[in-house]
Amino acid sequence: MEECRHAAIIMDGNGRWAKSKGLPRTAGHKAGADNVRTIAIAADELGIKYLTLYAFSTENWKRSKDEVGYLMKLPAYLFGRYMREFLDRGYRIRMIGELNVLPKATEKVLRDAEEESKNNTGLSLNICMNYGSQREIALAASAYAEDVLAGRAMPGISEEDFSKYLMTKDFPPVDLLIRTSGEERISNFLLYQIAYAELEFVPESWPEFTPNVLKRCIDEYHHRNRRFGGLTDE
Repeated sequence: MEECRHAAIIMDGNGRWAKSKGLPRTAGHKAGADNVRTIAIAADELGIKYLTLYAFSTENWKRSKDEVGYLMKLPAYLFGRYMREFLDRGYRIRMIGELNVLPKATEKVLRDAEEESKNNTGLSLNICMNYGSQREIALAASAYAEDVLAGRAMPGISEEDFSKYLMTKDFPPVDLLIRTSGEERISNFLLYQIAYAELEFVPESWPEFTPNVLKRCIDEYHHRNRRFGGLTDE
């Protein structure tokens, strides 16, 4: 049975979930933030070592000013409410994305969470904030080119070595990518890292994504035959 070390989730459908209940979109985002804690615990109990969540993409700046402003306040809510528990459970919080573009108060909350949990060795809870995979790859290519020009690297690079220039350089490749709310798109998320990931698109919105749904996804993953481009006996 193939172990699922690294699961990544595109947390979609907060706004639609709220609308279906006659609530403002912000209520959906708040429910989604609370669900981060629920699913992190479930992932840990299922043996997942790395859980990477797509919280705010480089494209999400196109949303209304009020909605973006609310989203920027959610990290303070999430870590203000659950950081003590995350620390007690041994979780290490890590951020992926260009944090320096975020409002200073948001950036501080995120960097403080990283710093406070840096010595923990349990579940790696990775939050993607102001993240876009194409941007990440472009930045990695630029960094590699600079190293070649400076004599720190040789021309010609393997896929494994190039991955060391990515924001996820400390993480293993993604084993399982899940997107909630019925959409079947990757949306510029971890394009390099999911090269051989198993993909699952579930109808439940993120606020409806329960530990049982996660277990269902993991059970399905365990029934997949991962060939990585090779052949195995059918």
